[in-house]
Amino acid sequence: MPEPPSGSGAERPERAQLVLAAAALIALALVPVAVAHVQLGYHPDVAASTDYDGHSANAERFLERAVHEAGANATGRPWSERDRAVGAVREDLAPRLDTLEASQVTEGVAYTTRYNRSAAEGWGATNCPGGSGRQFGPCVADRGVVVQERAGVTVVLAVALDVEVTTPRGYRDLTFVVRVVG
Repeated sequence: MPEPPSGSGAERPERAQLVLAAAALIALALVPVAVAHVQLGYHPDVAASTDYDGHSANAERFLERAVHEAGANATGRPWSERDRAVGAVREDLAPRLDTLEASQVTEGVAYTTRYNRSAAEGWGATNCPGGSGRQFGPCVADRGVVVQERAGVTVVLAVALDVEVTTPRGYRDLTFVVRVVG
């Protein structure tokens, strides 16, 4: 009987077994990758995009540092220059608020900030240090910044800000009154 020509199909069972063995080896090599993926539990769209509390806490920590520094820098001006002290706080905070607003845009999270005048007034009315034994003057809420006269000097007490946290799944409005000194 004559031999079948090369490539005519007589080699198919051996070639098929070789292809199956290669596929099994590749599948076996991918098992550790699949196990590692499951163990890491990476699910970017589940918790991260709806974690308003985490984003809120990030904004609050950032604002606490920024407000404390801006308030400390503006404290110490004469009481007659309190308007300039408030302007200095807002001027010092402007680039920091811009930084917060741009901080997580690439992750799909946006912050929008605005000064909250009514929250500042309310905070000043209820939290302004005073009473017997204190030689402090009145608190004044000006453009979202609460200042107080102490021994003829302007002291920055707090700054009130509204922050809107926007994620791909929605948004949340928050109000922070960040204390500088008490």
